[in-house]
Amino acid sequence: MDSSSMFTVTPMSQRITLEAGETHEGYIIVANPANATEDFHYKVEVSAYNVMGEEYHADFLTETERSQIVKWITIENPKGVLAPNESVKVHYTVNVPVMAPAGGQYAAFMVSSDASKATGNGISVNNIFEMASILYAKIDGEIIREGEILGGNVPGFVTSTPITVSATVKNDGNVHEAARMALEVRSYFSAGPIYPKPGEDGIIEEIIMPGTTRSIVRDIDGISPLGVYDVLQTVSYMGKSETTHQVVVACPIWFMTLVLVTMVAIVMFIVFSVKRHHHRKQVF
Repeated sequence: MDSSSMFTVTPMSQRITLEAGETHEGYIIVANPANATEDFHYKVEVSAYNVMGEEYHADFLTETERSQIVKWITIENPKGVLAPNESVKVHYTVNVPVMAPAGGQYAAFMVSSDASKATGNGISVNNIFEMASILYAKIDGEIIREGEILGGNVPGFVTSTPITVSATVKNDGNVHEAARMALEVRSYFSAGPIYPKPGEDGIIEEIIMPGTTRSIVRDIDGISPLGVYDVLQTVSYMGKSETTHQVVVACPIWFMTLVLVTMVAIVMFIVFSVKRHHHRKQVF
């Protein structure tokens, strides 16, 4: 199955608020696209969800005190089959214990092909694909909200586009928080707007897990590789904002090489002209 006909899972993430002793019901949607060439035998399982490092590499194996919710979840229809252009709501129930700890709890609904449903030659063509829908849950109680913006970074010089910017934020609390990054790019010489495009706000939002530090990295696309730009990056997090203002010079290596070769050629021409002129004076 090529990527154009791969199954889809929506939503990719959910944020819910729960109370100790509560029962919550929800669902995800699994769909087999219209251009699929075969039925899709799906399987849905629940795993822990954690992150590793500032780059936030997903960890679906390590169980922690923040992934206890995995044991509270039951899935109503974890297996089934979807014909092309067919979808299904996979319902789940969260039974929160009365003594559930306050703060964040995190799980992932892992959707994959059912390996027990093989094709005629004994190999499931869908088996290598797996997608996750992340569940961010907040258990009401003694919520601790602490964190800070550690800084933003916008390069002053780049040799290729897109321009990559970043910001680092830290969460010292016991529940996930949302960080927002807003970007604005203008031509340095004309002050004309370049990014975001008309109708867009240039803002992204990322989740910061409790007890972690995250590096939010973003590429600014649609910019000429040769130019001078005025870049404004604003990070908003837990009621605070920090702005990084930077003039960015974009100059590809080929252009620098061309300028260097041209300068060398001009210098050599001047040196040759001076020597020739000096030789003529000696002759006369």
